[in-house]
Amino acid sequence: MDGVPSITQCPVAPGESITYTWRATQYGSTWYHSHFSLQAWDGVLGGIVINGPATSNYDEDLGVLFLNDWTHNTADQVYLSAETSGPPTLDNGLINGTNTYGSLGNRFETTFTAGNSYRIRLVNAAIDTMFKFMIDNHTMTIIAADLVPIVPYTADYISIGMGQRYDIIVNASESSGDYWLRAIPQTTCSDNAEASNIKGIVRYSTTSTSDPTTSAYSYSDSCDDELISNLVPYLSLDASSEVAEDDFAVTVGRSGSLFKWYMAATTFVAEWDNPTVLQIYNNETSFTTASHVIELDTADEWVYFIIETTATVPHPIHLHGHDFYILAQGTGSYSSSTVTLGLTNPPRRDVAMLPGSGHLVIGFPADNPGAWLMHCHIGWHTSEGFALQLVERYSEIAGLMDFDTLNSTCAAWDTYVSAESIVEDDSGV
Repeated sequence: MDGVPSITQCPVAPGESITYTWRATQYGSTWYHSHFSLQAWDGVLGGIVINGPATSNYDEDLGVLFLNDWTHNTADQVYLSAETSGPPTLDNGLINGTNTYGSLGNRFETTFTAGNSYRIRLVNAAIDTMFKFMIDNHTMTIIAADLVPIVPYTADYISIGMGQRYDIIVNASESSGDYWLRAIPQTTCSDNAEASNIKGIVRYSTTSTSDPTTSAYSYSDSCDDELISNLVPYLSLDASSEVAEDDFAVTVGRSGSLFKWYMAATTFVAEWDNPTVLQIYNNETSFTTASHVIELDTADEWVYFIIETTATVPHPIHLHGHDFYILAQGTGSYSSSTVTLGLTNPPRRDVAMLPGSGHLVIGFPADNPGAWLMHCHIGWHTSEGFALQLVERYSEIAGLMDFDTLNSTCAAWDTYVSAESIVEDDSGV
């Protein structure tokens, strides 16, 4: 289980703690973050590096590089506006937690040695910004998408959606100088007051203090994923054509004065103090409509999810507990008569973009018992109900959980809620 309140645990009450113990069955670059309300986007996050082989050689690992948007009020304060008036203009962006604003602050900097190659583990941890990432005058080789090693390909820049990770290798191809490192919000789906100023600096001399004078690569503003044809898993695995299938229409509407997102006409709400796994432990089999449970009971059965929208807003779709196979992705509605599914070694990852006015088809085998959240990784949208959950192999879940920790965490949470009169005011995840 992976720490989502209302799904796999109760929230951790102030002053309490919880220890997550898990087996690293994959390797590469990922991140952890709070899933309580919008805490993640106030900074409750960090990188995870699991060592293993790479699909291309490099000289030095520079570690995780976070790309964030940022607001000067807390994310919860800004949400009060987002849920009534729609997505706000964000104040700034950060490169590994730092940037300038007016005359204040400092930029992220790193130093290259000419001729060396550097692995950078990119994470888009933004609440509502898709970035194009580039380093002026340098090309990159992309070697992994989320936690899946891929056949290397080269590019001048890369598109990275919210929640996505890419491992890249950058060759220090210049002999000297200072170069802008850029995270450029894509205005098609992102609104940032400092869109041209989310920058770091790559230097070839540790003594240089000059601002670069370099220019960005030309690009087309777009909130599309990297091309499916580029994201070829290094370990070839095919998808099955023998499947169970669900189709979810994504819509937005209002509940009173508040925006709510819907999947298959359901806006998601789950209860902090009654997580799904506790219900399963207690042998409850009737879930509320709002908790939007999809039960996957057959071990290793392949399931397809067809997610589509007529709205022009694109969405990063994230699934917990699995790498899914991207079987189709494009504009327009999905029809089996006009869209051919790619079953031969399609991209595998855990976040993919649902294009605006488009469709996304994902598939995976039910090979991981548990309760797993699927949601849009735009923070406002998750809080506004853009989610559902998969209860996978119900009969096996209770035997896999640590009930004592689950029970004590919920007891401490109940005490805190009673003492402080805490009221849940979002989707619960």
